[in-house]
Amino acid sequence: MIILVLNCGSSSVKYQVIDMTSEGHRLLAKGLVERIGLSDSVLTHKATDKPVYEMVRSIPDHTAGINLLLGCLTDEKYGVIDNLAQLNAVGHRVAHGGEYFSDSAVVNNTVVKQIESCFELAPLHNPANLKGIFSIENILPGIPQVATFDTSFHQTIPAKNYMYALPYRYYEEERVRKYGFHGTSHKFVAEKACRMTGCDYSASRIITCHIGNGASITAIVAGKSYDTSMGFTPADGLIMGTRCGEIDPGALIYIAEKEGLSYSKLSDLINKQSGVAGFTGISSDMRDIVKAADNGDQRAALLLDMYDERMKKFIGAYAAIMGGTDLIVFTGGVAENGPDRRLRVCSGLEFMGVEFDQAANEGVRGEDKIISRPDSKVKVVVATTDEELVIASDTFRLLKKRSE
Repeated sequence: MIILVLNCGSSSVKYQVIDMTSEGHRLLAKGLVERIGLSDSVLTHKATDKPVYEMVRSIPDHTAGINLLLGCLTDEKYGVIDNLAQLNAVGHRVAHGGEYFSDSAVVNNTVVKQIESCFELAPLHNPANLKGIFSIENILPGIPQVATFDTSFHQTIPAKNYMYALPYRYYEEERVRKYGFHGTSHKFVAEKACRMTGCDYSASRIITCHIGNGASITAIVAGKSYDTSMGFTPADGLIMGTRCGEIDPGALIYIAEKEGLSYSKLSDLINKQSGVAGFTGISSDMRDIVKAADNGDQRAALLLDMYDERMKKFIGAYAAIMGGTDLIVFTGGVAENGPDRRLRVCSGLEFMGVEFDQAANEGVRGEDKIISRPDSKVKVVVATTDEELVIASDTFRLLKKRSE
């Protein structure tokens, strides 16, 4: 089954084409359409074993962008299929599924309405995700589509961990609760790490650390999400590239009153002007912060201390509520490529059974590897994530089940 996977942002479309079978999968192509809506939009397409193709031109909307990438897929020089009829299905990343979805879903009118009802919960993401679904309906009418939700894996979190101590009517009437995000990544790397270490996914206590520009940590018990650091929005929990992470809400009220901030400006402060970039005044890219700290920038050095300490706090807290842990997994751009981050986070965790292997950890960047000692009670693993593969796998699973 040849599946096109789409991850539509507000002004971009990231895509992969994956040939899925019951025995495995094969990546055929991947690419990115960015700066949609501008005159100098860019499409970058890379088919396996073929040269990279790049196009710069005006791409007014998502439908135009998807039309262009479909053209690349069938191009004589850069393509991977003879015609669009060879595409069997399209899988979509959708940010928010609210309480509607505990699994991916085959798209129909009801699913579309439920995605729309979550617009106010994810105003920057769900409308863009739905644009991708509507674009495919227009371009390839009748092709099966599947939506995979960032929140669905976390629907197993018990109420004691997802509820806020606000007046209960805010949950009943406004759906205010913890939802969590990065669910596809957390599930994928947890299962991969179990295969690497021989742990039983259905019987293990796992802490997964998805650390990139956005970052979250999840506690997984017997294959189910039990708690996670992101909350009602992705702004809660860890320090991120431009998001502040956990903070006393009273501090935000104080700042808003002092500076006369509107709700939209306060949202920008929390989501776009804080975190790594806001605190250091340098960049949201961790590589820039590490370089600055190495060159003597004290604020950059302090940020790294704060960043690593927050991760360690969540790992310790989740080990406590699970009654221990069997496996700690690092994934995401920062964690996969940050030996120092992994070392600093795991240092001092010997009390909970972590015997970290500094030699095994050194130099590991973007590869799957066990970085704990063989005798470590708690296994520590670097596992590369692939959210597009999860979407393709779910699409294959659901459509195969529907045809049986």
